Amino acid sequence: MPSANSIVNVGYRSTNFWVVSVGRSRLLIDLGWPGMFDALTANLARMDIPLSEITHGVATHYHMDHAGAAQDLKNAGMRLIVAEEQVAAIPQMAQHMKPTDHYTAIRAEGNLVVCCAESRSVLTSLGLDGAFVHTPGHSDDSISVLLDSGEVFTGDLTWPTFATEAAMPVVTESWERLRALGARTVYAGHGPVRPVPTP
Repeated sequence: MPSANSIVNVGYRSTNFWVVSVGRSRLLIDLGWPGMFDALTANLARMDIPLSEITHGVATHYHMDHAGAAQDLKNAGMRLIVAEEQVAAIPQMAQHMKPTDHYTAIRAEGNLVVCCAESRSVLTSLGLDGAFVHTPGHSDDSISVLLDSGEVFTGDLTWPTFATEAAMPVVTESWERLRALGARTVYAGHGPVRPVPTP
């Protein structure tokens, strides 16, 4: 069944950042590189998406290419949604930043911290039917945003054929969980849109 949601890629530097919209209700999934907020806002403008309409955003995981502009977006009016599994990863990401990254540190004030089990009600408030799913494999704090219509935003969840032997059990379990919950089409943090991998 085709999705009623609009999905637009506003990414740059080989990283995908997805705007999921229902009407003028918009969620940004993955939040830009540090020090490159202007590139993100330029891509939003190019796609005719007003920055002021990005009311909420979520990072699939806290690595600099997926969450580096989170506080810049907050400063522009976006509410940051953080899964409970991700809270500890935010200061860990900051430790890897260099002065040349021009990173704006993420502040805890104003963040909406939710457990994955409660995420459906948060997405419902934005007009979206779906939930967060904890999908470790690339990092312990990784989540995927799974819409009931089958689209899943997986960040850097390792593709099964590229998983190391050590990571394979966790990666396999994450993909099995997504398939069991109805995931059909993968919108990853890098690369093209493609079908969910089969076992």
